[in-house]
Amino acid sequence: MALENVPQAPLRLLFVCSRNRLRSPTAEAVFSTYPNVETSSAGTNPDADNPICSDSLEWADIIFAMEHVHRKRLNQRFPSLLKVKKVVVLGIPDKYGYMEERLIELLKSRVLRYIGQ
Repeated sequence: MALENVPQAPLRLLFVCSRNRLRSPTAEAVFSTYPNVETSSAGTNPDADNPICSDSLEWADIIFAMEHVHRKRLNQRFPSLLKVKKVVVLGIPDKYGYMEERLIELLKSRVLRYIGQ
């Protein structure tokens, strides 16, 4: 079987913000429509809609943190797991609504270079 005929495993993207209510669920929804991409999202706060856990981090190929504080929290809670993971800080502040057009534009401009689309 030629290599070009071997199906590639999907790229698994995890988006992380504080409460998993606006930024990371928007990113999850936007990139879930891309070919050969699987997405999930989580929050670093205890009251997050989907709190971050080791299973989520293990699942992901690339972890996108919305802000440096999210990466810091991940490093504090899961230092050994993150040693072998690619973590990208997007620098997107908590000032956008769910699926807000400007948020979607920012996400695309900052994420696409990492996923080869």
